[in-house]
Amino acid sequence: MVGFIVSRLTQSALVLLVMSFLIYVLLGLMPGDPIDLMIGADPDVTAEDVARLKALQGVDRPIMERYANWLERVLVGDLGYSRLFSRPVLEVLVPRLAHSLVLMVVALVLSLAIAIPIGIYAARWPGSWTDQLINLVCFAGVSIPPFWLALLLILLFAVGLGVFPASGMATVSDGGLLDRAHYMVLPVLTLAFAGIAGYTRHTRAAMIEVMREDYVRTARSKGVAEYKVVWKHALRNALLPVVTISALDFGSLFSGALVTETMFAWLGMGKTIYDAVMGNDYNLALAGLLLATVVTLAANILADISYALLDPRITYRVERRG
Repeated sequence: MVGFIVSRLTQSALVLLVMSFLIYVLLGLMPGDPIDLMIGADPDVTAEDVARLKALQGVDRPIMERYANWLERVLVGDLGYSRLFSRPVLEVLVPRLAHSLVLMVVALVLSLAIAIPIGIYAARWPGSWTDQLINLVCFAGVSIPPFWLALLLILLFAVGLGVFPASGMATVSDGGLLDRAHYMVLPVLTLAFAGIAGYTRHTRAAMIEVMREDYVRTARSKGVAEYKVVWKHALRNALLPVVTISALDFGSLFSGALVTETMFAWLGMGKTIYDAVMGNDYNLALAGLLLATVVTLAANILADISYALLDPRITYRVERRG
């Protein structure tokens, strides 16, 4: 297992290096740079001033040289300054990263906690009216756009009932744990709704397939209690595809919750990356996108480790050649 983890970490480092170059090049191809924006704000800037500023910032150099210089600074922990916030990039990203992680983890845990029992229940009686009803609700869940669901939740719980705030992260005069949890309810429900629908469908399909396996029939023929057959024998194997999907979804949630974060004014990574790209904040956009890549790679490694924990038959060995 240790060798496998080291191998995956090495592969992830190579993927991250390639992604850093591609993202750097793509951002460099965007029209306008910080110097051009400064020129537009000050019409009195001369051509000599422009040349001096571009030389100072290094934007007049070939892109490969600029990338090498940027990579050298990153390796020592220097991600540069954010043009939008006039602060070091790390000071901007660290709190936004924490905000997104809290939101995503709570939404993911809630989705799995609700979806797995419902999926098991539907798989126990496939084709029944309850199974068809669950499928219908799940189909609606994956079909409703997040922004529309967010609007409905705001209209119902914030405007109509007034039990939850419509936006923000905390009350100005409070900011305690319970207060922050109060503000998290609607964003978490928005993110978890589609997840519940998707994970329910995956759990149901996996459980139906596993319940037909020989070892399940053997356990039943030996008189094993039905709840043990379902929860101990079948569920562990049925969870393998669910773990894969949840790992991929966590990476996409981390960088793709832009709509939810915007609707509820939640200062997370999705909104930060969007604002950085639209504001030509190269350092912040590049660091944010790379951080999203790191989280996605880490989630996939954790998913592979979870396979071995769920199914002892799965082992990882690093092949040696030569």
